[in-house]
Amino acid sequence: MKHTTHTKNKLASGMLGAVSGFATVSTLLHFRHQAKTKIEHQEFAKAQQPNHGIKPLAPTAQQIPTVYVHGFRGGDYTTNKMVLSAQKAIKTRTYLKVLVDWRGELTFEGCWSNDPNPLVQLVFKDKWMPTRQIVNWLDIVLPKLKEKYHFNEYNAVGHSLGATALVRVEMRNYHKANFPKLNKLVLVAGPFDGVVAFGDWPNVNRLLPSGRPVLMNPHYLQLLLNRDRFPSNVSVLNIYGNIDDNSNTDKYISVISAKSIRYILAPIVKAFHEVEVHGQDAEHSKMHDDDNVLSIINRFLFEH
Repeated sequence: MKHTTHTKNKLASGMLGAVSGFATVSTLLHFRHQAKTKIEHQEFAKAQQPNHGIKPLAPTAQQIPTVYVHGFRGGDYTTNKMVLSAQKAIKTRTYLKVLVDWRGELTFEGCWSNDPNPLVQLVFKDKWMPTRQIVNWLDIVLPKLKEKYHFNEYNAVGHSLGATALVRVEMRNYHKANFPKLNKLVLVAGPFDGVVAFGDWPNVNRLLPSGRPVLMNPHYLQLLLNRDRFPSNVSVLNIYGNIDDNSNTDKYISVISAKSIRYILAPIVKAFHEVEVHGQDAEHSKMHDDDNVLSIINRFLFEH
């Protein structure tokens, strides 16, 4: 009995030690995450100061800004890490934040830089908006930015509905003289043929050998019918996620829905690239913060 009791005590002690060790590691990881987040917030706060970093000079026509667009229920927190990673990639210390209210009125924070690729973060004050409303705001914002900062071409990065809105706004406006010309487009987790439980269901739809989806909702059909209105001299990068839980989705957007844009744009544009991201960080709301995704985006945009 004593031997049994002694063995049980040793097991209990070992289990307590393991739990204690796990708790210690968890605590350290928590504090590390908090410290990293604090540093990132400090970097963004510095970048919003008008005199921080490179002093803004008169912009030139050769500049090609990169515009970051969030989606439904998004905000600056959606694209903060995208912007921060781009700052590091092109070695700039500032960016321009453009706040857009429900009337399309603009408020500017931070400043425009004299870099070849100024960074512009669009933030919609009304987070609860459909794709059509984002398109309406982009109709206003992009020509105003072109007029104010005198650029002719732009790059764009859109997450979720921001991605679909960027495709739609080009189909609506690219022939107009006051609208800037799209150079490079990054689509991240775009719901081009439905959202899970809203027009799309996991493992129901599929792509034909041609890439055309078998099931096409009205929004997708509209894009397909207007694809000849999309500018041809554009390079496109489409990034989508698969959390590998047998649903073939990023939790909210199916792989089929995200990939379906290839059938529309690939025959039209100058270059079309696709990247499928796997695992826990491929979840819809995590992809825009994933270091691997950010590295792929920056290499595509800035050739870094």
